Amino acid sequence: MTDYFVHESSYIDDGVEIGKDTKVWHFCHVQEGARIGSGCTLGQNVNVSNNVVIGNNVKIQNNVSVYEGVEIEDGVFCGPSCVFTNDLTPRASLRREYKKTVVKRGASIGANATVVCGHTVGRYALVAAGAVVTDDVPDYALVMGVPAKQKGWVCQCGYELSETLKCPECSKQYVLADGTLEMLKGDGLA
Repeated sequence: MTDYFVHESSYIDDGVEIGKDTKVWHFCHVQEGARIGSGCTLGQNVNVSNNVVIGNNVKIQNNVSVYEGVEIEDGVFCGPSCVFTNDLTPRASLRREYKKTVVKRGASIGANATVVCGHTVGRYALVAAGAVVTDDVPDYALVMGVPAKQKGWVCQCGYELSETLKCPECSKQYVLADGTLEMLKGDGLA
């Protein structure tokens, strides 16, 4: 007996690890060597490719393919139909080494956004719906557009920070030093 749920329409290959209380919904495929943490949710029609690592409490919405070379840390949200790539020069007849992509703890990727491989999306960053990430995204950054450009900063709770770098929703205070945003000590989970 397993301590996770897999819908009967989904396929889980041999050699897959799935953590406690994870739910794999309709028409998903989790391929050999993938490791999925506890408390995750994979929505309808999610593909997790070979050797992908997904942390705990990750939510992957419908129609997302997480290709080999992608690593998703704890608490990440992947919106509906967001896209991860793994090859900068794809050809049908050639297989190259996949470029590593890392999505750091607590980051969110909006619906229909694309993350081009070889980049890191920082902790608690927010990639807006439809954005195309072609460069690293700093911790707590709000990026949008094609290609994605930074438009501001967001709190761990997801709200955009004010000009004073204070969250209007939860009142956490941040400081910016040398282009790096950090939460003031004692103000949250950092």
